[in-house]
Amino acid sequence: MKKIKLAITGCMGRMGQQIIKSAKSNRNFTVTVLTENRLINKKINGINISLNDEKAFKKADVIIDFTIPKCTFEVLKIASKLKKKVVIGTTGFTKKEENLIKKYSRKIPILKAGNMSLGINLLMYLTEIASASLGNNYLSKVFEVHHRHKKDHPSGTALMLGKGIAVGKNKDFYKLIGKKYLNKKSFPYGKKINFNSIRKGEIIGEHEVKFSSGKEIITLNHEAFDRALYSEGALTASKWIINKKPGLYSMRNLLNFK
Repeated sequence: MKKIKLAITGCMGRMGQQIIKSAKSNRNFTVTVLTENRLINKKINGINISLNDEKAFKKADVIIDFTIPKCTFEVLKIASKLKKKVVIGTTGFTKKEENLIKKYSRKIPILKAGNMSLGINLLMYLTEIASASLGNNYLSKVFEVHHRHKKDHPSGTALMLGKGIAVGKNKDFYKLIGKKYLNKKSFPYGKKINFNSIRKGEIIGEHEVKFSSGKEIITLNHEAFDRALYSEGALTASKWIINKKPGLYSMRNLLNFK
């Protein structure tokens, strides 16, 4: 099989570095392009770090983007022009930005996931089932913990899980978003979905969904111990999307969850 040529944006970041490491040990890929949003006079594995531009991305088959929304849209603009496939692990998009990504996906294949882990995507699927089964008699909330360097809150994964609750209830997620707490020891259930985010230490990621009737509590949770979970998921997504037509895909499509 011909190796897939990867472009990795945000190559100096935590996920960028992890993806480079995972790709190096995976025989299906070769890293051909590394980019940052500023000029850096440095080489990684013999590759010069470039800016996000057409000249750089022309060399790639798939672009993997774990950056910030502003950078993601720079990448999508160029990828759309060059007809390149994109895997997005960036989080923190607004509803308007989510709709803009959908527009780009009419021109190119995009796989977007707030979390690339198999376990998390299974957790979301189970969250949908639980939410649908328990109905409106149960209130719900989402709790997450990440390392102190993570800027956005709630995490993209927490929002994914919140969306899973909304899908189970067949309701608009954005109308169900409740209060967003940061570093609270405890937080309440509500008629809407409340979120609490903890930022401390070097924790990779912990996520928990709770449903309460007032008489019982049902908890679904996931704990990640190794960032390679996400980079390996991104590589799996890159291999999967290589032959896909334009469209907006998710890890759910890849995993074939119904």
